[in-house]
Amino acid sequence: MSAPKPVTVGPPNDEGGRLVHIDGVPVGRAYGLWDMIVFLRQADLHRGLADEEQIAASPLINWLGGDADQWDP
Repeated sequence: MSAPKPVTVGPPNDEGGRLVHIDGVPVGRAYGLWDMIVFLRQADLHRGLADEEQIAASPLINWLGGDADQWDP
């Protein structure tokens, strides 16, 4: 069994954006992949994630209710 992913990105909601949790703690709402890098930097999880493609493919992130390219409700 694989280790749990520390970052969970919820599905897009009616207001736009997606709620982000790190280690089960809500850290804010992301409206795109560049918002994600802010949250990842704050949690010191940004190493090796230099661009949008690397963020979208990161094994640290569990995308719920849509892939990394889905942000609108």
